[in-house]
Amino acid sequence: MSQRQILQVFEQYQKARTQFVQTVADLAARPQNTETLQNAGVMSLLRPLLLDAVPTIQQTAALALGRLANYNDDLAEAVVKGDILPQLVYSLAEQNRFYKKAAAFVLRAVAKHSPELAQAVVDCGALDALVISLEEFDPGVKEAAAWAISYIARHNAQLSQAVVDAGVVPLLVLCIQEPEIALKRVAASALSDIAKHSPELAQTVVDTGAIAHLAQMILNPDAKLKRQVFSALSQIAKHSVDVAEMVVEAEIFPAALVCLKDPDEYVRKNVTTLIREITKHTPELSQIIVNVGGVAAVIDYLGDSKGNVRLPGIMMLGYVATHSENLAMAVIVSKGVPQLAICLEEEQEDHIKAATAWAFGQIGRHTPEHAKAVAVANVFPKLLNLYLDTESSEDLQVKAKKALKSILQKCTYLPALEPLLYEAPSNILKHVICQFSKVLPHDSKARRLFVTSGGLKKVQEIKAEPGSAIQEYINAINNCYPEEIVRYYSPGYSETLLERIDTYQPM
Repeated sequence: MSQRQILQVFEQYQKARTQFVQTVADLAARPQNTETLQNAGVMSLLRPLLLDAVPTIQQTAALALGRLANYNDDLAEAVVKGDILPQLVYSLAEQNRFYKKAAAFVLRAVAKHSPELAQAVVDCGALDALVISLEEFDPGVKEAAAWAISYIARHNAQLSQAVVDAGVVPLLVLCIQEPEIALKRVAASALSDIAKHSPELAQTVVDTGAIAHLAQMILNPDAKLKRQVFSALSQIAKHSVDVAEMVVEAEIFPAALVCLKDPDEYVRKNVTTLIREITKHTPELSQIIVNVGGVAAVIDYLGDSKGNVRLPGIMMLGYVATHSENLAMAVIVSKGVPQLAICLEEEQEDHIKAATAWAFGQIGRHTPEHAKAVAVANVFPKLLNLYLDTESSEDLQVKAKKALKSILQKCTYLPALEPLLYEAPSNILKHVICQFSKVLPHDSKARRLFVTSGGLKKVQEIKAEPGSAIQEYINAINNCYPEEIVRYYSPGYSETLLERIDTYQPM
């Protein structure tokens, strides 16, 4: 065989390998093919091609493996069991930028599925190789490495700590300062995934100066970047008063409130989440948000939103109202109560209704004035229905009941209380009767109205245990009226009168 023929054989072999690996990569891009490829043993066929002498074949083999591993955890586990990861990690430090991107994609695709698979990626030494990739000149390689790191860190605190110990955080902070938007996005996402697990991990991110650099990007025109920036700031701020204060001191308000009108709903949601995480800590932090117009802006946001994206806004109003009478009044003055009533009416998900009920409880529990603001919005019947509805979740029932009780204990607005006399079960009814027993002795107009509306008659019909709290409240109400009035509205009084007619002898 001539030299030319031998070269032709090698050329044909190379073409066949190239065609094979490219075809597999194309097939792996479509989910319907993955099971067939796995059953055909494609993993074991791709593995040797990672060591191929031709760089394009290596890269395409890695791409195909990444696409397969990305599909489900079974295929990702096959990559781990096939002893493919050590080869990829080794090649990350040795090969060109195209291969490095493909190799980082495989690591990310494996790590994303579960903490166990992410741990397998860490155990094969991937973090050191990914740190080296973060120091590469090529922004595409940095992006691929940051993405893999993000997918490792997001699972739990242990994996995040491993990422921190590898020295990743300062490099990610450098990445968010790079000009490439895609790299900024992924680096901000990775910082968010690291910071979310514990105060200590969040402090590590803060100590590298991340807050200042993130704060500079809150008005960037790129919506996906803003999503990640606000997410990272939220995950930092949620852990403690100190870090929340550092976020506020970065002077992101009131500029961040502009983003509550952003066309991207996830930007709006993440801004609202950030405000929620700040306001939950202290009255002082809540007051700062109130002073910059944050409460009114969030109430407007609730009016413009539907569904799950409303949840952080609803909770934020509840947290603000929790801290003090004045802050709760700020929510009322900004027309937060009618908007929350709309949310309670419109939303279908029980967890959103439960959060709204909780927020009402925080607003109305302070004083009679606060309770009246909730009562005039016709919230009591809605809360009662949610509590009594057997299809409501247990959490919703508990929160509706607790909110109703805490507001009722402060409510002296009788027109809102009276319908509950006819509908409330005994455990709620006693709070309603208690409020009447407090108000009626001091208000003659209310006493008269209570009779003409049928309230006194209804109270006489309540069967209470002698000596019980509710019986004492009923006695206190009855003591507000002449004895003959009370008798007149008592059950059976008409029969007593008829009997007297039967026994009466005319003169």
